[in-house]
Amino acid sequence: MSFLFGQAQPLQAMIIGANRGIGLGFIRHLLADPRIGTLYGTYRQPDRAQDLLQLAQSGGDRLIPVQLDVTQEREIAQWSDRLQQHQQPLHLLINCVGVLHDGPDIQPEKSLRHIDSDRLLHYFQVNSIPSVLLAKHLMPLFRHPQPSLFASISAKVGSIGDNSLGGWYGYRASKAALNMLMHTTAIEYARRCPQTCVVCLHPGTTDTDLSQPFQANVPPGKLFPVKKTVSQLMQVIERLTLNDSGQFFSWDGQPLPW
Repeated sequence: MSFLFGQAQPLQAMIIGANRGIGLGFIRHLLADPRIGTLYGTYRQPDRAQDLLQLAQSGGDRLIPVQLDVTQEREIAQWSDRLQQHQQPLHLLINCVGVLHDGPDIQPEKSLRHIDSDRLLHYFQVNSIPSVLLAKHLMPLFRHPQPSLFASISAKVGSIGDNSLGGWYGYRASKAALNMLMHTTAIEYARRCPQTCVVCLHPGTTDTDLSQPFQANVPPGKLFPVKKTVSQLMQVIERLTLNDSGQFFSWDGQPLPW
C-alpha cells in the first residue's frame, strides 16, 4: 500500500508553479484522482495562467488557483498565514517552479566567459530558494500525524557526482543548491514533521518551454510528453516511504548521486 495514498481521508495537495508545463500536468492528473480533496495551484502572472484558471472555473471547488510569487518571502508568509487559519493539513506539495532560460538575458552559460553575477543570482532566486522558503513557512501545515510528501522538481544536471560535461554553470549550481537545501530540510522535518517525506525529483527531459531550445540534442525516446513525465513521477511518488526522505530520485525511481 502506498505510504502517501493509503489514507482513508482525501488528501490536501498543492502544486507550486501550476500554470504550465509539468506543474499544469500535475494539476490535470490530480484533478482526475478521487483520492485528492482540495488542490491548490499557484501561478505568478494571470496572463500566463489561462489554462489553470479555466480548469478552476470548470472543475468545481476542488481546485483553488492562488496568485503567488514564490521568490518573494513575504508573499509566501502571508499565504501560509491564511492557510493556517483554515486549520487544514497539507499532505502533498510539489514545487515545479524553475528557470533555465528567459529571453536573451538568461541563457545557460557554455563557458566561464559567459558568467554574470546578476544571472547567477536569478538562477538561485528561482531554482533554489523558493523550496526552502515554502518548507519554512508551511511547516505548521505538515505537523500532523498523517503521511505527507514535500517534493521539489530538481534536475540530473544538478548532480555534482554525475557532472562530466561542464557548462550550464548557473542552472547546475542552483539545482545542486536546491538538492542540499532540501536534504537539510529533510533532516529537520524528521524531527519536527516526522510523518513528512522530503525528496528531490528529476523529471527527465520533458517537452516544455524550458527544454524547447535544447531538444535537438535529446536521444530518441528520451523527450517525454508532459503527461508521461507526470505519470512516471507519480509512480515514483506512490512508491516512496519515510525511509526515502532526504533523497534524490530520477523519473524511473533510481536514486541519483549528489
